[in-house]
Amino acid sequence: MRGLPVAAEPLPPPVAAPPDYSWARAAMLARLRAQGITHSGVLAAMGSLPRELFVDEALRMRVYDDCSLPIGQGQTLSQPFIVARMTELVLAAERPVRRVLEIGTGSGYQSAVLARCGLAVFTVERIGHFLNLARSRHAACGVPGVRSLHQDGFGGWPSQAPFDGILVTAAPETVPEALVAQLAVGARLLIPVGAQGQSQRLMMITKTPTGRTQRLLDEVSFVPLLPGEMG
Repeated sequence: MRGLPVAAEPLPPPVAAPPDYSWARAAMLARLRAQGITHSGVLAAMGSLPRELFVDEALRMRVYDDCSLPIGQGQTLSQPFIVARMTELVLAAERPVRRVLEIGTGSGYQSAVLARCGLAVFTVERIGHFLNLARSRHAACGVPGVRSLHQDGFGGWPSQAPFDGILVTAAPETVPEALVAQLAVGARLLIPVGAQGQSQRLMMITKTPTGRTQRLLDEVSFVPLLPGEMG
């Protein structure tokens, strides 16, 4: 007696190729140039980084648009222009820029851009969950030279000061003097200032031998810089 025919094993479903965002990255770079970004290192850094890896999968189709995106807990990933603009301004200081402090790691994208520009980056984040995610994203992207600290950002990172530049990715109502104190002479602090929901301006403060100069730049909209640490 013949046995029953053996059913063929079903074929596994085809593995979908990962989405290709290179066209969106190229469009972002073209838009940044049209918006006045000229620093070749900044453009190269942002052109080489997979920005889509720094947000949840549901938001990846919008990640190269000219807008900020939520990353959870009331925080955001800044729009590409703001990332490029602040990075370009920090790098344009008259002194050599090698060591930069970032206040507010968030998704980790801004610190990755700074590192891809060849800088030693020190980044401070008050939310431990974000810091852990940023560290894993940096490792996945092969981003070297980023040191991170889980701490309130108002005090900066005094043990590593002075810095050749400081970049703040959340807005206090007034400039924290501890950050100004951690600038090297000739270095720049880029910081949004103002209450959330009210008028905010990007401020550039430059340390001088006798004090500091400050200049108000673009109108911006950032989440508030908050005190205290969270897990």
